[in-house]
Amino acid sequence: MDASGLPSAIEYAVRRSDRARRVRVTVDPTRGVEVVLPRRAPEREAAAAIRELTPWIERRVAELERARAAVASRGNSVPYLGGALQLVVQPGRTRAHRRGAELLVPDGAAQRPALERFYRRAAHIEVASRLDRACAQVGAGYSRLQIRGQRTRWASCSRSGAMSFNWRLLLGPESVLDYVVWHEVCHLEVMDHSPRFWALLAARCPDYREQVRWLRRNGATLVL
Repeated sequence: MDASGLPSAIEYAVRRSDRARRVRVTVDPTRGVEVVLPRRAPEREAAAAIRELTPWIERRVAELERARAAVASRGNSVPYLGGALQLVVQPGRTRAHRRGAELLVPDGAAQRPALERFYRRAAHIEVASRLDRACAQVGAGYSRLQIRGQRTRWASCSRSGAMSFNWRLLLGPESVLDYVVWHEVCHLEVMDHSPRFWALLAARCPDYREQVRWLRRNGATLVL
């Protein structure tokens, strides 16, 4: 609030999209507050959306600030399925390599890309083993597995059985990854989020609500 009692101004960027059918507001850790407008929508609709969504935007910005603080508190380590890997910098190295509880990484600007490549490789192994085990348990099958870095999704399952998982899930607890795997395996049987789907998920992953709450509270911290 400013001295007048009105909400303080929120800085935001406007992006026009041919694909957008309505006004959309996003709060991104790197891009800040962004309003996506349909190509022909008047500019004033962006300001109107910001005014309407100010309480939500302020909560989301505060969540991201807490997430940044949590990431900064890691020190010289990175999370891995509920544990931590200590970073050991080795100048001249080009890729990240795990050695027990240590992660050997390049120096400088090459470190961040190498870390992501490590997590993508590890995610394929960690997800595939869980996915195969869950599918065998219920007599289901999937067509292929892809590891991606989606901005807004943790995972997805297509009608053809193609699975996609976000590598950033490895930055969270193992129980969260297990839940997300079961969520997508249940979609092999029920594609929507009807009561039948949630009942099936509850039978196969009884603590799923706890994992959903964890992701809602801490999802923004799952970044390098």
